[in-house]
Amino acid sequence: MLVQLTDSHLFGEPDTSMLGVNTDASLRAVLRQIDADGKRPDLLLATGDLSQDGEAAAYRRFAAILGQASVLAGAQIRCLPGNHDQPAVMRQELAHWSTPVTDVGAWRVVTLDTTVPGSNAGHLPDSQLDMLEAALAEAPDRHTLIAMHHNPMQMDSHWHDSMMIDNPQVLFKRLTRWPQARVLLWGHVHHEFDRRRHNLRMLATPSTCFQFSIRDGKHVVDNLAPGYRWIKLYQDGSMATGVRRVQDALWHTALAADNAQAA
Repeated sequence: MLVQLTDSHLFGEPDTSMLGVNTDASLRAVLRQIDADGKRPDLLLATGDLSQDGEAAAYRRFAAILGQASVLAGAQIRCLPGNHDQPAVMRQELAHWSTPVTDVGAWRVVTLDTTVPGSNAGHLPDSQLDMLEAALAEAPDRHTLIAMHHNPMQMDSHWHDSMMIDNPQVLFKRLTRWPQARVLLWGHVHHEFDRRRHNLRMLATPSTCFQFSIRDGKHVVDNLAPGYRWIKLYQDGSMATGVRRVQDALWHTALAADNAQAA
């Protein structure tokens, strides 16, 4: 069992709110929901924007919050940077979680860094693409899940996305050489997405805090609750997946705690 958390947007200062959501409390609520759902992940993937301001304190608190979650006891944890992160700071503070290649059962999980300094958009440099191909070449008998922060395709045909990766076709062209590549997973977009592209299952996941959607060709904040994605990876290369959002009782408790603190 794999669980994806993404876009927690923690600040260096604890219990800071962004777009009306206390990002610490919201992350804790999502972890409580995972526990309530009875999920016991072997691997937790945090796919970028762990921090909003890239402060070392934010990464230390992210580690502390996950470390306090009994549902993650025994789970491997892997993270990758997003456009709001400071990759060097993240890797320094979370060095034990930053290994880019992890094997889980019959699967290999590869995490890519799509960040561009000073930009909200993404790019896959040759160094990351070469690392991916090496990981695929070294394990031809393993099914592979590839995780990154930025989306490699438009989420909505009526909205021009200037913040996705700028060279997705290079990635897709390389992946055509490797039939064991089964899943491409990302964060960044703050909403759910599930589509197939040839042999690839293409997945995006809600944020653990505030949500976005595309309405009438515009990018807007959505009032949906935060959530996570679970993925079951089977021996034969098949998979099952779904998104779970924080249920009303847990979400209202988190919001009430935030409001009480603000008062």
